[in-house]
Formats: sequence, C-alpha cells, structure tokens
Amino acid sequence: MLSPTAIDNNDAQPVAIAWSEQDAPARQATLTRILIRIAKEALQEGSVDSIMKGICNCLVQELPVSIASVLLLNEDKTEFVHEVYSGSFTQSPLALTGRWPITVGAIGRCATLGQPHLVRDTATDPDYVPGNSITRSEYMVPVRHGHSLHGVLNLESGRTDFFDEESCAVFNAVADLVAGALHFARMADQLTVLNHQLLQLSMRDPLTGLANRRLFDVRLLEVWGRQMREGAPLALLMADADYFKALNDTAGHLRGDECLRRLACVCEPFAVEANDLVARYGGEEFVLLLPGRTVEQAILTAEMLREAVVKEALEHPASPQSSHVTVSIGVAVLTPSDAIKPEQLVAAADKAMYAAKSNGRNQVAYCAEPSPLAQMAKA
Repeated sequence: MLSPTAIDNNDAQPVAIAWSEQDAPARQATLTRILIRIAKEALQEGSVDSIMKGICNCLVQELPVSIASVLLLNEDKTEFVHEVYSGSFTQSPLALTGRWPITVGAIGRCATLGQPHLVRDTATDPDYVPGNSITRSEYMVPVRHGHSLHGVLNLESGRTDFFDEESCAVFNAVADLVAGALHFARMADQLTVLNHQLLQLSMRDPLTGLANRRLFDVRLLEVWGRQMREGAPLALLMADADYFKALNDTAGHLRGDECLRRLACVCEPFAVEANDLVARYGGEEFVLLLPGRTVEQAILTAEMLREAVVKEALEHPASPQSSHVTVSIGVAVLTPSDAIKPEQLVAAADKAMYAAKSNGRNQVAYCAEPSPLAQMAKA
C-alpha cells in the first residue's frame, strides 16, 4: 500500500549538454531519447515507487527541470496521498504535512480540471505552491488510465521558455506511460491479493469452514519442525463420528452435512493456543493438532471433546448405540525427532481411533505402542 510520504532524491546528474546550447534538432533528439528511456523505465519490474522514481530521475537528469514529481490521489480523488519526486528540494503540502487536498495549489487545480495545465510564470499564479527557489514555470499533466484519474505528473523549470508545444507533447506521452505503469502495477498487486485469497480458500473445507486436509498436512510439518527444535511433545486427536453412514442413509445427506457443521463448531473451541489447529481430515473425521500437550493433557482434552459432543445432543435416528451423535477419539503424543516422521503421529492417532471404535465407540483411546511405521523405521 502507498504511504502518505514524499520520497526525496538528490542524486540528479547534470545534463551532458546544456539545454540552452542545443539547437532545435538536438533538443528534439534529446526529447525523443528521454521518451524512449522513460518507456523502458515504465516497463521495468519493481515497486510503483521505484518505477516512478526512475522516471522522475530521468527527467531531472537530462532536462532543465528543477523538480519532477508524480503525485497520486486517494480513491475518493479528494487529496494527494503519495508523492515520488526528483530534484533538489520540495516543500509541497504533502511533504510538509502528509496531506494535500486538491483544493490547494496549481497541481490541485490540474487534478480538478482533469486537463494538462501550463503555468508560464509561477510568480503570477496565485495558486502556485513553491517547490524550488529557481522554478519559474510549471507544467502539469493528469495521470489517467481510461476513465480513472490516478494523479498528476508535475514538472517545474527554472526557464520560462522551456515548456513549448514540442516538450509538452512529450510530457503528455510521459504521463500516459506513467498511467500505464501504475495500472499494471496495481493489477499485479490485485492479482497477488487474489492469488493469496485463492490459496486461503484452497486451505479451507467448504462445508465446515475448518482447515482442510491440505492445510493440516502443511501445518503438521511446520509444527513438527518447531517441536523438534524445542524438544517438546506434539499431540494429535483424531475424532470420528460414530455410525455416520447410517445417519446419512436414514436422514439424508443434508442432515449429515448439518451434523458435520455442528461437530466442527464443537471442535473449534478446543484449539485454545496460537499454534493449535482443528481440521476436517476427511469424511466424518476431524483432527486436533495440539503442540506442547502431554499425554495426560491430550487425553483430558479428548475426553472433554467427547463429552461436549454428547452434550450437543445431535439426533441420530439410526445409531444402535445412542439416540444422539457420538464420537470415537484416538489420541497420540510424540516428541518429534530425527528418528521418527510426522506420518507416524497420524498413524498412531488413527490406530487409537479404530481401537476406540472396536471397543464400543463413544470413547477415547490412546495409542501407547509404536506404530507400524515406527517399527519399520527401526528395522
């Protein structure tokens, strides 16, 4: 996001041949060369500031321009909120106070009118805001892409005869290049935001709003590495809705979906620490990734979750065990190390969950034995 500040730059280089010493063809050649150079600057990859600064540098270095600046408007087009410039000095309202309403200055007048504006003698213009002590004339061009006004390109010169028809035509073209560069830079920013939003959506389960299996896998690796470095335990709870297929077959999939959403709401409050994660693992299975929990703490949390589901009293017309939905929860706790893998934690929790189901459902089981993966790792 653009900050409401002015970017100073005092590294302008003197022109190789003074403008006053160039004849008409030489001046035309200089303006053409500058336009080509600025076109290349506008196509460079980089931030908006770096592109605008490169353009302003070029104008100050090669022309009798005391200040070259690009001033950008806010979304409401009521004030300038950002300025990039080159030149020896500026005392614009934006540089001094951080605000520049378009009701102030000749530049504000240009933005209001939406047309190129030439001040042939700054001493006679009551709206001119002094930016440089040697400035005698000023040319301003709206920076517009399509119907959208982004800001104003401002050029100030110590000469009163510099802004002729030829040079102004070049600066009009420069303003178009600036507008194009701004437009594509902002499009790139929007694409970045959209890509981020799409990535976030791809990490969420659309039915429950919880993290999905993909995000769980990513976070498991991240947390595993951190717990390994700290030598701290990592607990995983895997909860499965009992007789869920029978619920779907009897009450219908819409009822089943509502049940999953309610179970997600029951699970979410158990992620109490910053790095805890609740995710829909798949189907009717939910997982809780709980860094730093001991075996006792993990089992206690699992039992509290089981009781919370019972208290929710979600009707289950087809359960041979209860008139309400229940869950079987497997608990596994490992301290990550180089000798074991994250998959072994998942396998242990899965094994414990199936043990809870085999032992009668609606209960918590803990896997204290090494998982098959761990046994294979030792072989």
